[in-house]
Order: sequence, then C-alpha cells, then structure tokens
Amino acid sequence: MASVPKKVAERLVAGIKRYQPILAAAKARDVGEADTVTIIKDMLADIFGYDKYSDVTSEHAIRGTYCDLAIKAEGQLQTLIEVKAIGIDLKDQHVKQAIDYAANQGVDWVLLTNGVVWRVYHLIFAKPIDQELVLEIDFCALNPRSDGDVELLYLWCKEGWQRSVLGEYHIQKQALSRFFVGAMLQTQPVLDVIRRELRRVSPDVRIDADQIKAVLVNEVIKREVTEGEKADEARKKIAKAARNALRASSGKSAAEAAVPGASVELASE
Repeated sequence: MASVPKKVAERLVAGIKRYQPILAAAKARDVGEADTVTIIKDMLADIFGYDKYSDVTSEHAIRGTYCDLAIKAEGQLQTLIEVKAIGIDLKDQHVKQAIDYAANQGVDWVLLTNGVVWRVYHLIFAKPIDQELVLEIDFCALNPRSDGDVELLYLWCKEGWQRSVLGEYHIQKQALSRFFVGAMLQTQPVLDVIRRELRRVSPDVRIDADQIKAVLVNEVIKREVTEGEKADEARKKIAKAARNALRASSGKSAAEAAVPGASVELASE
C-alpha cells in the first residue's frame, strides 16, 4: 500500500480523534438520514480532504430521485455516495440504485456509509451489472495510532484518489483472492512444479499433471473457488497475462534475431 504523506496522515489522525465522539453521540441520539448526511459532508472535508463546495455535490439524479452525495474530480463524476441513517445496519441492497446509476455514467466506485461503517464497492461491468465489496471499516473502531488504520482511510482521501491508491489496493486484493489463487494452482507451470516435487518425494511413482489437477479440483480446492463467474474471470485474467507474456517474449526473440550480435554487444558492455 502507498505510504501516506505526513500532512495527510496528521489530518487523518486528527479526524479520527475528532469524529469518533461525534459519531458516537449521533448514534446514541439515533439521528436521521439528513443529519447523517451533514456529518458525512463534514467528514469528507475535514478528514478526507475534499472541498465540500466544489468537490462534493448532491445534484445527481437517479431515476427521478437524487443520490445522497457524489464526488467530482476536475468536473468529472468520480464516485457516488449512498448515505443511510446512522442507526441502520448496512446491506448490499442499499447500493443497488446507486450501482445502476454509476454503471450508466461509467463510474467505477460507489461508497455506502451510515457514518460509522464505510463500505467501498467496485462495479463489475457484466450482464447484469454487479458489484464487489472492496473495503469495509468501522470508523469508531479505528486506532489513530495504527499506521494500518490510517492507510485504510487514505485509500479514499482526495490525495489518495489522485494517486490511484484505491485502484492499486483493489488489484492487489484481487490477486490474493481465493478465486485467483485457485485458478493459478491449476495452471500448467504450477502443476509442473508440483509434479516435479512429488516425483522428488516418490521417484518410483508415475504422476502426470492431469492427475494432480484432478486432485486439486476435486479434493483440495473448494468447489465455490473453481466454479462461477468470479472463478471464470480469474482464469481469463491469468490466461490473458500468459498470452501477453508469450507475445512479449516472442517479440524480444524476433528483435534479437533481426539484429545479429546485439545480445553479444550488450553482454560485453
């Protein structure tokens, strides 16, 4: 995760200390949605660094009604924010309308919050449109002395958005997802490594890659990890990466062949 600039980190720490008691008091009073929106706008400015007069707006209509808040960057819609009253338990269905609107606008990110709990969703542009929960935090449980907690808040700070740290975090999380790791275990290079190591342990036993894959799929990896849209998407990404690597390797070999002695000259420098 990207390091947090010192000034931003100081603002985040101060924001945690200031708004935790504010949120606790608001929850104790069970304030409504309108008052929760007011708190969220102040948090976006005081903690996350957005200008609540130019960066934050509530003027985006969703099927005749309006989403609670939206954030713009350089005049472009960046993310939609769906706010619920502070006492309501958040559910995925609460963002359905915002997800639909974001998809129509080509927006990748939707934020759902009741002030205490903050959920960040990434849109999946499939048929039908779907969403992936990338991050969820309990603001009142954050520790201002924890670098990890401060880094999580930085993901959707204005400065973090400008450096695309949330997108990088999402890519890293995808790479470590059970679907991606499950698909990676079924690739030929990994199967070959397992086969080699098994033969080292049992040199007299003949084992082929298909047998290893069958054991992985049927006995080692859970079925939910190898089946469904997310598993298919992981396999497609891995296959695409393999094709790109092969093309790059082929292109490099062709370039070296076209310039005889090039590799020799480079090696002698």
